[in-house]
Amino acid sequence: MTPVNEPIHVPEALAEAHAEYEGEAGRAWTAALPGLAASFLERWELHRDGPVSHGVAALIVPVTGADGARAVLKLQPVTDETGGEPDALRAWDGDGAVRLLRHDAETGTMLLERLDPRRSLAAMSDDIAALCALSELLARLCAHKAPPETRQLGDIAAGLLDRLPRASAALADPAERWLLETCGAALREVAGEPGDRLLHWDLHYDNVLAPLPASGRRESWLAIDPKPLAGDPGFELFPALWNRWDDVTATGDLSRAVRRRFDLMTEIVGLDRERARAWTLGRVLQNALWNTESGETVLRPVLTVIARALLDTGKH
Repeated sequence: MTPVNEPIHVPEALAEAHAEYEGEAGRAWTAALPGLAASFLERWELHRDGPVSHGVAALIVPVTGADGARAVLKLQPVTDETGGEPDALRAWDGDGAVRLLRHDAETGTMLLERLDPRRSLAAMSDDIAALCALSELLARLCAHKAPPETRQLGDIAAGLLDRLPRASAALADPAERWLLETCGAALREVAGEPGDRLLHWDLHYDNVLAPLPASGRRESWLAIDPKPLAGDPGFELFPALWNRWDDVTATGDLSRAVRRRFDLMTEIVGLDRERARAWTLGRVLQNALWNTESGETVLRPVLTVIARALLDTGKH
């Protein structure tokens, strides 16, 4: 067991990420992070019992509580992207997602049940079995209505459409401009009915972990690290279409493999295929906007493949 008073060292990659995305505020947050972690270890009577890990934004500290229960302390800044996570976890209350044990609203610090970081859906060898497991989990998560203060998909969609003209103009190839405009047209068709389900917004294979063996009666797989959104579940499919892309490439027919994934997900989750197609094309648009706003002038190949595969699906 790691002593509670042993200083926590902020991983270099985490510090660099906060400096890159948040500038001086990010550097100040990471500088204060060891003290913040130490204060919650003492305040919540926690003992460290393993090495720290991290994502892009959060530091994860394995701990044991005074009652002997294993958990993790998650520390991250409160932002538009992370601020809704505790409310979403409370709404799910362990139904398909990691369970929230404690939360400090001022700092965003959370105490979460500990899952098994060595067992994620990304490690499942059969990509179709992994996709089915993720889709079943998605169906559980989006069965919940979003809490009242959750960010709205309608607002996100409106912002994407407002940014579309500049992104389109940045593309050098007229065929790619047409493709991006077509994604925008599909999104425009559904943007007026954005839905009210509780969406994860980042449900990919690495964000799905197994519970610890001694966790009792828990589902086989649980979602972590949501970026909560209130909206249509069709907006949730995109990460599972482009993640594990090597499995798509290995089939030798990229479009067919994308369509197979899309069809399996819409069937398992019980979605209207046309609406799901439109919302997924909206996610293609979102990712293309991020890329062009970073200075890129061509669409990334994976976005082109997914968009064209879904547009072909719409013709069938």
